[in-house]
Amino acid sequence: ILEGSWKCIIQTILSFFLSFFLIHVLCFDYLCMQAIQGNDITVKSYKVESRITSRFAHTTVKSSVVNSGPNAQSIGFNVQIPKRAFINNFTMNVNGITFVGSVKEKTVARNLYAQARARGKAAGIVRTNSQAMETFRTEVHVPPGSKVEFELHYQEMMQRKLGVYQHMLHLQPGRLVPLLQVDVYIFEPKGIKFVTASNTLGEQFADLTKISHAKEKAHIVFKPTLQQQRKCENCTESAVDGVFTVKYDVERENNAGELQVSDGHFIQFFAPSDLSPLSKNIVFVIDVSGSMWGLKMKQTVEAMKAILDDLSMDDYFSIIDFNHNVRCWSEDLVQASSLQVDEAKKYVQSIKPNGGTNINEALLRAVQMLVRASNQGLIDPRSVSMIILVSDGDPTVGEIKLSTIQKNVKRVMREEFSLFSLGIGFDVDFDFLERMAMDNRGVAQRIYANHDAAEQLKTFYSQVSSPLLRSITINFPENAVNNVTQNRFDKFFSGSELIVAGKLQPSDLTTLQSFTTAAAVSPFTPLSLIRVTIVKEQHVTVTIDGKISVTVLLHSVWKKHPVQVDFLGIYMSSDNKYSTQVHGLIGQFAQEPKVKVYGVHEGADPKKKEATMEVKGNKLAVTRGWQKDYRRDKKRGSDVYCWFIHNSGKGFIDGSYTNYILPQLDSFLTAI
Repeated sequence: ILEGSWKCIIQTILSFFLSFFLIHVLCFDYLCMQAIQGNDITVKSYKVESRITSRFAHTTVKSSVVNSGPNAQSIGFNVQIPKRAFINNFTMNVNGITFVGSVKEKTVARNLYAQARARGKAAGIVRTNSQAMETFRTEVHVPPGSKVEFELHYQEMMQRKLGVYQHMLHLQPGRLVPLLQVDVYIFEPKGIKFVTASNTLGEQFADLTKISHAKEKAHIVFKPTLQQQRKCENCTESAVDGVFTVKYDVERENNAGELQVSDGHFIQFFAPSDLSPLSKNIVFVIDVSGSMWGLKMKQTVEAMKAILDDLSMDDYFSIIDFNHNVRCWSEDLVQASSLQVDEAKKYVQSIKPNGGTNINEALLRAVQMLVRASNQGLIDPRSVSMIILVSDGDPTVGEIKLSTIQKNVKRVMREEFSLFSLGIGFDVDFDFLERMAMDNRGVAQRIYANHDAAEQLKTFYSQVSSPLLRSITINFPENAVNNVTQNRFDKFFSGSELIVAGKLQPSDLTTLQSFTTAAAVSPFTPLSLIRVTIVKEQHVTVTIDGKISVTVLLHSVWKKHPVQVDFLGIYMSSDNKYSTQVHGLIGQFAQEPKVKVYGVHEGADPKKKEATMEVKGNKLAVTRGWQKDYRRDKKRGSDVYCWFIHNSGKGFIDGSYTNYILPQLDSFLTAI
């Protein structure tokens, strides 16, 4: 349950999902520019502040600039922002007069930008400049002596990849700044598991970041002095030019996810971890046209060799390479045995790029290979089938019309197949690759064509190499919610997270339930239905597949009680159907033990009888007392009489009570 101040955050998250695709102006040209541009200008300050609450980041970039030259001139302001972010406010204050920008739909924005530039007016536009970033760019023409203050606000829903949330800030002030400061504030109600900060600015900045970290909050500060910013002791150029990155993860109590509710809005986070990976069926489709010659092909081969080594014996795969022709290393999927992997690595190593690009036929052949394997019963119905395309250019052979290729692929792809597209360099039409991937339950990523392209390819593959669940649906009771974001997901990969947000329907209900269905790897790791029920200020109940129910109930005591404090009671139904492998306290009492009580007599307290209890072959001294049960009477409770066992349950539980106290939830796991 969240306080009222969280309402605006969930509303903003909902708006983010609903409006994300309406607010970007994309022009695909490579831009690497300083944050502040102009001659004879003085940058007084450059500040970046990010506030991250429940995985939602609000970033503000501020800069104060003075035209120190003798003439009027244009001053540019450029900020690199993540592709998934959206700009929600931009203002310029010129000599005390504030101008407020507005965010437009992309086609309208392009026209307005062109018109404003033609008239010499200030305008901003977002341009793609890397695999994950875009650049907001604006200019304003001002007379000499003018003071300009730029302020840009953008918001971003954090994505969890490989077990971490990553917040990237590009710092390129372009000159020495008297006040240069970065602040990142993190607040996660469930607790912050860890937080780190790094940068690519150089060794001289390695020890300048300060991190303060409490259970739920963290504050990261980067504030180099003017002297520390210099490239050398007497240099007038700034060495601040790179990426400042904050990584963190949150504490998770169970695999049921995290459901937050506040003032008519909700958000559900779902990131199960204790599941075995599903097996994979992968067709790698590699562009070997002439444009891949040189470093691109060398890096692709290096990455493919590492990726092939990562396949397990349960996986099946094949390789298709294409230029103007299409060739298959194997016409059918083969098991990823060490022998087959070695043969595939030799084949990839022998590839010589040349010729044109026939993407259409290559992808259709890949789909046919998966369809044939499925029809022949070679594919485990619980496995995940995918095509991974690596290309650096537009089609030049065969079908070259992009919309037709897109339709062809979508027509033959089955619902259980996914397409992942990797575009190398800036010659490729990335929009086309992204549309194809999104049409077919996948994602696309641009790969830099430079020295670390192999690492980029391997990192992308690692994000999709461990699917844990298929066909995930997160539902809520009918007529309980509306304006729900995407709640059906094709796959869930290890280290990622699924998020659903929406609004509650007006009603008197104090309870919100979510129902999660999915397919997992085997009978030993089922995940068919998880229901989470929250009753405000009373209890939380988690029900798994209708067979196991656990309720956590808040027991409140008199506020002025000299000894007792509020505590949580955990209640488990005696009808729960546990696995045969259940152990610990639950395992001992999954079946109620045989208990015999005799010799009841007066005790030291006349209100409390004493007796002997025989259980598990032990004779224990017990005392009669009572405990409050709040399940029926929520306010006053009802008295439930019971026998209290002394000596911390010695003789009643197996071993000592200290055996059941863990410093961490995963302490019982054996180290690898």
